[in-house]
Amino acid sequence: MEIAELKRRLREQTDKSESLEIDLEAERVKAATTVEAKQKAEEARDISTSALNVAQNNFSESQGIVDTLVSEAEWMRGRGVVLMANSILNASELDAAVAALIDASRAVGHRAGYLECAQHVVEALGQEFDVSHCSVTDQVDAALARAEGVYDQLSLHVTDLVAQALKHDDWCQRLKTILDPPKTVELSDEEERTGGDGDDGYE
Repeated sequence: MEIAELKRRLREQTDKSESLEIDLEAERVKAATTVEAKQKAEEARDISTSALNVAQNNFSESQGIVDTLVSEAEWMRGRGVVLMANSILNASELDAAVAALIDASRAVGHRAGYLECAQHVVEALGQEFDVSHCSVTDQVDAALARAEGVYDQLSLHVTDLVAQALKHDDWCQRLKTILDPPKTVELSDEEERTGGDGDDGYE
């Protein structure tokens, strides 16, 4: 009887030990699963944080680009277009070409008017009128054609500079340098001697 009882108790202890081992393994698996889930959660959080930082940086860069474009558009609308037009209209090359064209046109008009008046005299008096005394020669038509050719083929230095500036990303700053350079103030000899502060040297 004692041996049978001992065997029974031994089986119970064995079964209990096996049950404890199963429970322990289950807890170990559960703990490992929890750790793995925590690691994945931390990785997901790190990825989300990194993505958020990238998005914020991209937004800041995009906002900076937008602000720059808005500022450049405002400058072009407020000053750039006017400065560009004035630079073209005041270009010395254009001024010279237009002046030559006007002079040639006036000469052609003067000779045409002279010849027309001479024709009226011929018709009124019935005799030829000597037109060789006209102060404008018959070469004025050729001179006008040359002046028109120069005007039609005119290339302005300022437009070349503007065209080159527009090819760059910092086109607006380049245009400002070309069209709206900072003004420099020239000091008189007296101002240079006194340091340019306008003080006449007296206390």
